[in-house]
Parts: sequence; structure tokens; C-alpha cells
Amino acid sequence: MTAPEHLDVVIVGAGLSGVGAAYRLRTECPGKSVAVVEARDAMGGTWDLFRYPGVRSDSDMFTLGYPFRPWREAKSIADGPSILRYIRETAAEHGIDRLVRYGTKVVAADFSTGTGRWTLTLRRRGADGEVTESTLTCGFLYSCAGYYDYDRGHDPVFPGIGDFAGRVVRPQFWPEDLDYAGKRVVVIGSGATAVTLVPSMAGTAGHVTMLQRSPTWISPVPGRDRIADKVRELLPAGVAHRLVRAKNIAFGLAFYQFCRRFPKAARRLLTGLSTKVLGDAEVVREHFTPTYDPWDQRLCAIPDADLFQAVTAGRASVVTDHVDTFVPQGVRLGSGRVLEADVVVTATGLRLLAFGGIEPSVDGRAVPLPDQFLWRGAMITNLPNFAVCVGYTNASWTLRADLTSRLVCRVVRHMDRHGYAAVVPRPRRALERRPLLDLASGYVQRAIHAFPRQGHVGAWRVRQNYVLDAVATLRGDLGRDLVGTPVDRADPLRGRRGGPLAAAPTVPEEPTGGA
Repeated sequence: MTAPEHLDVVIVGAGLSGVGAAYRLRTECPGKSVAVVEARDAMGGTWDLFRYPGVRSDSDMFTLGYPFRPWREAKSIADGPSILRYIRETAAEHGIDRLVRYGTKVVAADFSTGTGRWTLTLRRRGADGEVTESTLTCGFLYSCAGYYDYDRGHDPVFPGIGDFAGRVVRPQFWPEDLDYAGKRVVVIGSGATAVTLVPSMAGTAGHVTMLQRSPTWISPVPGRDRIADKVRELLPAGVAHRLVRAKNIAFGLAFYQFCRRFPKAARRLLTGLSTKVLGDAEVVREHFTPTYDPWDQRLCAIPDADLFQAVTAGRASVVTDHVDTFVPQGVRLGSGRVLEADVVVTATGLRLLAFGGIEPSVDGRAVPLPDQFLWRGAMITNLPNFAVCVGYTNASWTLRADLTSRLVCRVVRHMDRHGYAAVVPRPRRALERRPLLDLASGYVQRAIHAFPRQGHVGAWRVRQNYVLDAVATLRGDLGRDLVGTPVDRADPLRGRRGGPLAAAPTVPEEPTGGA
């Protein structure tokens, strides 16, 4: 028998985050062996998987893009194919594409306290379709698989859907053969996917109706950043990218704080922008004024007001009602009205899934994730040498993803300097249990109970503030909360005060309305 292959760091996922993580590890920890395992057969993650019409970013590419590789294309809000091309070009330019092992899914991950290593069980699908299993060990495991379930979306049960004579389509699994030219289309949903689909399909379909149960906050934004265009004309690409990135970070953070601190003023601002484009205050009141405050749920950006333009041109319409039942000719609403349709698109949202479905264990025992706390938005109590990439909810995903990757590099170097076989975060005081994601969105509330928690103080809070996070992540004292175990200790994780795997101190969760 031969020992399994061993690597210093294994990254799970070859999407936007995974490619950025591999770049950081190769440049900031150049002596480490690194591999990226990707369950799918292609690079790009979300941007390779989602193929529905008009798929695009909802953040500007100067912040969604990598800080180390300038965004050079014209549009600030980019389409999916452009983002996918950018990811793949970045990977090829820095040799990251050669680190990726495709068709390889991590189905189990167990940390040994005796060796200070993770053992990964990998399931690989060959070109002939044959599935084989193998093992791989690593010193540090970094999950960049995001927190969405890419195999299943959220599919509410619609009564009578089997009676519908037309075609039902799920955006997450868009069929290549769908022809909707000249047809009547109903898109059920009001989130980012729906507001992207409606104007895109409206250019070809006979008519598109967005059916929403309740309104979502929507804000028109310029498709191109004129200031960025001017800066890029005058300055070298790298300098221009950094300046525009800083500008957009500052604006995004200021707007978020404005919405949270002054919700009434934010409501007036957003409804005013919508009314200016749509020209009908009553339509805005009925269909584009939510009952919740801005940023209680993620705000949807529409470049160049394309959704509003499609509505004013008569190519699209919005109906606020709920589905009573499907009928052969379309969808009957709670009001009794029937929306006739040839195609119904169920843009009802995604499902959350922690760490791409990996259920980590230590010495063969599962670590219950809901009982754990997240440190600096990255590492988890009772899981040594493990980090997870969780992006911002109020800003570009990549902003925090890049900070987390740089934190992982700091931790790896910290272990080397101190001769540690393992490190694990442990709070110095009892923490109040708070949800990891502080959003009221349905997709969050349905599954957030299965994720680790955030605490209420210091490095245990998952803040939505890039500036504060950048200072803490890049300059904070790692030794304050990380408990390390020397390489030469016989049983690496049995140490003082019960060792790093001792349960993190907690207090009962606050009742509703608590602090």
C-alpha cells in the first residue's frame, strides 16, 4: 500500500473565489504545494453554471474583479460570459489553471488530531462516466465553494403545475433548446434573477410578465462608469483600477450606511429614482415599494434601468399577486385573474448549502456546524486548519473573498513561524449566538440555521464593512484568538485548558427582540 498524496493546502472550488485564493497562496506562500479541486468539469463556478438569458453581475466589476488584475472592459456591470472569460484569463495568466483537478468532488473531510492533517475522500468521474474514489491529505483545507446548492434550487410546490400545457423552466438549469421568440412568458419571482431575466427575454418574447408575491427594492445604476472611463483614459491600467475600486468601495459602504441609518430617507430616494424613470407614482407604489426597509434584504441593481425601460415600452409588465393554481392556459392568481402563458420561468431563488455539502469531522466525529462560531468571517471553532470563504451581502463578494484568502495566507505563515501543526480559533469569553447572515430574505431564513453562527463582539462578528475588515484582517493579532499546537507534540490537539477542540463558550440564544 502507498500513502495518499499530501499537499500543504487544498482549495475546494474553481470559481471566482477559488481562483483568487490560489493566486494569493502562490504569491504570498510560494513554497506551499496547492491544488484546487472542482466538482464540475469546467472553471468558473456560478458564471459557468448559470446560462439563463442576460445573466450578469449585480456588483460593479471594479470591486467584483480581482484587486491584482484590472478590469479592462467597457461595462461596469458585466454580463456572465465576460465575467467567465475574465476568471479563465486570470487563471491562465498566473498558471492557476494547471492546479485545478476537474470532476473531483470532496465527499468527506476528516481531521486527525494525531497527524495534524485533513484526509479528504474524493469522488472522481472519468471521461467514460466511471466513478472512482480516492483519498488525499492536506495540512490546510479552504472551502471556496460558496454557500449555494448548485444541484438544487428552491422549488416551492405550485398547485396544478402538472396541468399547465406550456413549458416550465428553472433558471438554474436553463435548457439550450428553449425557443421563446414571440411567446407569452411569465417569470415568477422578484429577486436578482427575475429582474435580470425579464428585460433580457422581453427583447425576443411576445410579452413578459414578472409575477411577484411582494415587491423588492430595485435601483437603476449606470451600465458604464463614466468616472472610471475617464480615469482609465488618463492613468495606467493598474493605477486606474485601484483608484476606481477605492471610489466604488467608499460609495457602496456610504450608501449602505445611509440606508441602514436613515431608512425613511432611503425609501424616498429609491422610490423617487423609480418614479423618475417609470413616470407613474402609482405603479411605483404598487409594484416597486416593499414593506421592508432598504437592505433588510439585498438590493437589486438594474443597469441602465433596463427593467423599467422594458415596462415603459410595453414589452414587459409587473403583477403583484400570488399563485392560486396553474391551469392549462397559464397561472391563475389569488385575485382570480389568469395570466396566460406559453412559458413559465420559476425564478424562486436558490437554496443555501454550507461548504458545498462537505460535512467536516475531527477524529471521525462530526462537528455540528450550528454550534460553532465563525472567526474573522473565515475560520470555525472546533475545526482546526480549516477556512471558508463567505462574501459580503451588501457589497461585492470578491471584496471579502480576497481578504479571507489573504487571512488564510497569514495563518499559514503564522503556523510556520511558530512551528504549529494545527491552529483553531477559540473565543476568550462567552459569545451571544447570532445568525451568520443578517438578511430577512427567504432563501436565508430557510436554511441559515444549518450554518455556523457569528458572535456579538470583535473578531467574532461578521461585519459588512470592508474598510474595518481590511484593517483587522491584514494587521490584526492572530495569536489573540488562534490556539496553536506544536508539530512535535505527540497528540497535537490535546493541550492546556482542554485543548483547542474544547467546546467554545456560549450563552443561550437571545429570545426574539433580544440584543
